[in-house]
Amino acid sequence: MGLLSRKATCNSHGQDSSYFLGWLEYEKNPYHHLHNPNGIIQMGLAENQLSFDLLETWLAKNPEAVGCKRDGQSIFRELALFQDYHGLPAFKKALVDFMAEIRGNKVSFEPNNIVLTAGATSANETLMFCLAEHGDAFLLPTPYYPGFDRDLKWRTGVQIVPIHCTSSNCFRITASAIEEAYQQAQKKNLTVKGILITNPSNPLGTTMTRPELNLLINFITDKQIHLISDEIYSGTVFNSPSFISIMEALKDMNMEKNNRVHIVYSLSKDLGLPGFRVGAIYSNDPTVVSAAVKMSSFGLVSSQTQYLLSVMLSDKKFRNHYIVKNQNRLLKRQRKLVSGLEKSGNRCLESNAGLFCWVDMRHLLSSDTFEAEMELWERIIYDVKLNISPGSSCHCNEPGWFRVCFANMSEDALELAMQRLKSFVGSIKKHNHQESEKLRKESHIGKWIFRLSFQSFNEQDQR
Repeated sequence: MGLLSRKATCNSHGQDSSYFLGWLEYEKNPYHHLHNPNGIIQMGLAENQLSFDLLETWLAKNPEAVGCKRDGQSIFRELALFQDYHGLPAFKKALVDFMAEIRGNKVSFEPNNIVLTAGATSANETLMFCLAEHGDAFLLPTPYYPGFDRDLKWRTGVQIVPIHCTSSNCFRITASAIEEAYQQAQKKNLTVKGILITNPSNPLGTTMTRPELNLLINFITDKQIHLISDEIYSGTVFNSPSFISIMEALKDMNMEKNNRVHIVYSLSKDLGLPGFRVGAIYSNDPTVVSAAVKMSSFGLVSSQTQYLLSVMLSDKKFRNHYIVKNQNRLLKRQRKLVSGLEKSGNRCLESNAGLFCWVDMRHLLSSDTFEAEMELWERIIYDVKLNISPGSSCHCNEPGWFRVCFANMSEDALELAMQRLKSFVGSIKKHNHQESEKLRKESHIGKWIFRLSFQSFNEQDQR
């Protein structure tokens, strides 16, 4: 072990989180409708599989893009040879146009301000390297994506200080919560370099309100710190209120050129292409852009991928059709999950975006503790055979909330998952009723014995 680095042997990756442990259990016994119908159904994966047919139809109609051809001529050699890590100009132009389209063209993006990365994971870590030193801190509203413990901290040494949000106001960010987190960091002698938000939120499935965004902008302006807005779910907003990008909020405050606000984007969620590893950083700070471009050489997007997607995203008719159709499908699927959960006696936080719901299962806990939450989670994994993510893995400070994904499976699998959960909740309610009846009877018998004893005592006393 002495021959290995501390990074190789440390345990700060976060792989032991229940979020990742649930995945491991699923991989041991994955559900398959034919080969393993009693296996674990994966509801811990925020993946969009609802619109693959739209992508595949486009690919079938555009074989040149798939075959590395342009105007009938092969460009295989051009794509196979060395590419500058600034990225293909045609793809960067198509990507920023797509980002603007998702935001209703209320804002525009400059292609020269975008840096391509191997997914949002790489983008977030790169920004940590650019904006903070080892030991500095970023504030994150809770609950937050469990992978941030790995993405932001593991290799950079940056610390995360939670901004605790609660169910009392549907987990909205408040001025007091931000200030409390900032003061908490200072008490720990941590230099706060910025705030990172996910909008729409993972795991809440909600979009931020304009007052929240204005609050954040005013706070970072006052403290002279950075704001990272992770907007990888911006194209999944399927219901009102509409999505408000941090760029739109800045524009309305005449601050759109603010060089301390940075956006992270990806095609993993909106286009359902996590395997393509396409992420991006958008920043108005030329120093950040320059440094991020240099760092991107450690995680480039392949030229073949960039070319294919540049042709696809430049097709405005397809682009518009896909956005609308995909959002409609997400809405339909989300309603199906919410309905199934309600039938099983569970309610969800009202959501309008994302690939998941934030589910309140506090009524199923044996006690109001995180130990009870883990006990419930283990029963759902091993007995019900559903992999869902416990709120504690998302750093929620209220036990009993769970993230449940709905877009990575077939409709039949979702229906089966809801049937399993309904049966499980029914068995808990039956058990609780039986225990309640038992206690009631024991109490009744106890009172009857007490009355007999008291009556006997009175008779003896009279004698």
